[in-house]
Amino acid sequence: MTNNIQFGGFTPSDGTIDFYLRVGSLADSDATLIDFGAGRASWFEDNICATRKSIRHLRGRFKQVIAVDIDPAVLTNRSADRTALIEHGMVPVADNSADVVLCDFVLEHISDVDAFRREMTRIIKPGGWLCARTPHRLHYASIAATLFKGRLGDHLLHRAQPDRKDIDIFPKHYRLNTLRALRRAFPGWTNRSFIFRTTPAYTFGSPLLHTLLDTTHRLLPAPLSGNIFAFLQKPDTKI
Repeated sequence: MTNNIQFGGFTPSDGTIDFYLRVGSLADSDATLIDFGAGRASWFEDNICATRKSIRHLRGRFKQVIAVDIDPAVLTNRSADRTALIEHGMVPVADNSADVVLCDFVLEHISDVDAFRREMTRIIKPGGWLCARTPHRLHYASIAATLFKGRLGDHLLHRAQPDRKDIDIFPKHYRLNTLRALRRAFPGWTNRSFIFRTTPAYTFGSPLLHTLLDTTHRLLPAPLSGNIFAFLQKPDTKI
């Protein structure tokens, strides 16, 4: 635990709390949320901060939460009402069936932007929302991940985030990781996206490094130290 974590177990600039409060504002007892790229829900299994976990846990606040992923680990996800595998890029749900699609640290792993846009357009209802949290392409961690790939990259990630497990590491592409890329990928959608200056996540387990990076985050331009919080609303009319 770093010395920046205050009473309650979270920092003043905790991105998880800010992002999920915004997603939770869309909650409706008749709404369906699809957690796209949900994985095993490591946050549900491993997060020791009860406040962050309770704000992030959306099951029961929506009529139905469906966790989907290409990774079979999603079938063990206990945070959702039901789980399903994405096969051949297709989510096994009907057209226009999701009021909200959640993509938490998923967009950086998207390799085929056109296919992703088509599938989001298919499954999200008119007027529904795509909500995503992802590192900016110019974030220093994104640049490091681009420069150091393969086993070296995995080794550095383990050092930078000692609590990260192998099962939660996936290839990154950063093709939807600027505000401009999001606008170009979803033309005609209402775009309420912005950059959130985050608490440092890659601190090698060092409280001193965390403090230094936290100060640096406040001084750097937002794209260099922030995550994109993407909120995109599908038009009510056919695109």
